[in-house]
Amino acid sequence: MESAEQRLNMFSTRVRQMIIQFQKLKEENADLYNMVDERDLKIQQLEAQLELAHKNYDSLKIARMIEVSDTDMESAKKRLSKLIRDVNKCITLLSEKS
Repeated sequence: MESAEQRLNMFSTRVRQMIIQFQKLKEENADLYNMVDERDLKIQQLEAQLELAHKNYDSLKIARMIEVSDTDMESAKKRLSKLIRDVNKCITLLSEKS
């Protein structure tokens, strides 16, 4: 009889240990799920930042192209003005000789 009682006590002890271990694993699992959720949120934030950086980069590239075009136009205007002055000088010289 004592042997059966000892086995029953041993069984009860093992069940309690398994319940305690189950609770610990359950808490650890919840912690891991929280970590995964936090990482997912961080990834979403970083992806949003990366997308914004790409948009800013594209905008900067376009602004640089426009800036270069404006510079080229300014340079072309200056060259055209110089050519007009040269033609006016030539006309003036030809008018004086006539």
